[in-house]
Amino acid sequence: MQPAATAKWYDGRDYVFVEFCVEDSKDVQINFEKEKFTFSCLGGAENVKHFNEVNLFNAIDPNDSRHKRTDRSVLCYLRKGESGQKWPRLTKETPKLNWLKVDFNNWRDWDDDPEEEDLSSFEKFSQMMNNMGGDDDGDIPDVDGMDDDGSQDSDDEKMPDLE
Repeated sequence: MQPAATAKWYDGRDYVFVEFCVEDSKDVQINFEKEKFTFSCLGGAENVKHFNEVNLFNAIDPNDSRHKRTDRSVLCYLRKGESGQKWPRLTKETPKLNWLKVDFNNWRDWDDDPEEEDLSSFEKFSQMMNNMGGDDDGDIPDVDGMDDDGSQDSDDEKMPDLE
């Protein structure tokens, strides 16, 4: 039996987001269906074969559901069959799955938040993360001489010698 990949999930207004935490994943295969989806890949230096089958809490639109692989994980965006319907859990089954956790860093109560959530904002964040790196294109301000206005701060005074 193949081990399940660890995953975190959170609920959005139009999408449910699932992140499979597998570093250096290869041969990623995801099959979206209306009531479930499967995830499999080879991961890590040992090429461990992971497999997850998720019977979903509610229906999704498999044609508008996508995934994106990064070096550290595989992000899945599951388009809800009914936008605006809350999902109290990811799976149809109520027993706790040891490989699945709630992503509290991204979870928000979107009923209380008037700002609409859309996939484009998630894609912008993903694009920003992809563009981060060691590029020397940006102008980084020189912070060494930031306060060179000639004035002396009170904490710049010479410290008395210790006896």
